[in-house]
Amino acid sequence: MSEGQHVEWKESWRDDCLRWVCGFANADGGVLVIGRDDAGKAVGLPDARRLLDELPNKIRDLLGIVVDLRLRTERGKAYLEIATPAYPNPISYRGHYYRRSGSTLQELKGAALDRFLLGRYGRTWDGVPVPGVGVGDLAAAALARFRTLAARSGRLDAAALAEDDASLLAKLKLSEGAYLKRAAVLLFHPDPLGFVTGAFVKLGFFRSASDLAYHDEIAGDLFAQVERTLELLFTKYLKAAITYEDIVRVERFPVPRAALREAVLNALVHRDYGVPAPVQIRVYDERLVIVNPALLPEGWTQASLLAPHYSHPFNPEIANAFFRAGEIEAWGRGIQRIFDACRNERAPEPVLRFEANGLWVEFPFAGDYLDAIRGGITRTVTDPVTDPVDQVLLLLEHQALAPSLIQERLGLKHRPTFRANYLHPALARGLIEMTLPDKPNSRLQQYRLTAAGLAVLASLKTGGGQR
Repeated sequence: MSEGQHVEWKESWRDDCLRWVCGFANADGGVLVIGRDDAGKAVGLPDARRLLDELPNKIRDLLGIVVDLRLRTERGKAYLEIATPAYPNPISYRGHYYRRSGSTLQELKGAALDRFLLGRYGRTWDGVPVPGVGVGDLAAAALARFRTLAARSGRLDAAALAEDDASLLAKLKLSEGAYLKRAAVLLFHPDPLGFVTGAFVKLGFFRSASDLAYHDEIAGDLFAQVERTLELLFTKYLKAAITYEDIVRVERFPVPRAALREAVLNALVHRDYGVPAPVQIRVYDERLVIVNPALLPEGWTQASLLAPHYSHPFNPEIANAFFRAGEIEAWGRGIQRIFDACRNERAPEPVLRFEANGLWVEFPFAGDYLDAIRGGITRTVTDPVTDPVDQVLLLLEHQALAPSLIQERLGLKHRPTFRANYLHPALARGLIEMTLPDKPNSRLQQYRLTAAGLAVLASLKTGGGQR
């Protein structure tokens, strides 16, 4: 019997050996051999008979489990084998939890211990009830947005969507008795950070690995985080190479929208929220990197993730809500969809790697794209924009927006400040205009760029600055 994942050798017995028994019980079971040295040679156990009588009771009293002890001899040397089965419930030794992993013994602490204990009781992190939060504390806008998405996807029947919020949450398995689950807080609460440390996205543009140019933090419910993250990436962080087909302007971003959307969804839906750190998205001149505090399912390797596989969501309650909203599939094809989107647009395939702090997904930018950008083709701004009017122009580059949405995306809480410092100066200079000039107070009113605004924006992008 060679030493390995399920076998451990010890020359002599010490009560400290109970940690290995505990570790085997919390993993797949195994055999602790007492009386062999590190080379596997039987060295003998003088008190083998006494231990054979004492250890079953000691293990039962200290660990609460029953093991099988066998007395063996080899070349006249006695040794003991303690065969420990895998236990479905968590086993502790003097208040500490150990687990065999490969050929090592690990003490479980922090988030790892939480995952282990929840898993042993058939629970997941996102399915734990949260006291002190009621349906009335959730954001009405977030619930309304979900209803719209779910109705469009057709993955939740109309009758369920027409019910009150409490009934809808119950249908989605996001409540347990009088309590909402952690998933409900992340999905629909206006401030999940008040309950889950690290439940936000951190964006940064880097001139080099150590030179951060500017950054943003995106909080709020998970659906809003997805949309706001993608919006900022494509309007502030990523440069678009511009070409023209006849008179049609064509924008080409370094990462296909479908691929980046799928990657952001995967990061937010399947991350480990027990780790108090945000999802990080780092943008460089030549690549984009998403760092996600995630774990592979037990027994999986990186190759398993890249190969065809069944769906194994880390947060099944959160994943179900995003599936019902039509945002993700439930077939284990998320990674494949990222690669497919890159191939379809002839963009470089991403590089995935797992490290101690989670999953890294790196999107390298294509050489011809980099050549186009370096050749001075119109691009998005790569330096932080601080002028209030310039910020408004950037937001309106691709579409008209309502004033309330402009204010929200600028992160401004004070309406008079927004109107006095941002909206009115842009209007007074003729850089933006109303879409409904005859109905200035209409609830459908939006603002768009004028020809003058487009000219200023073009100058801003090419480094000409404010005119």
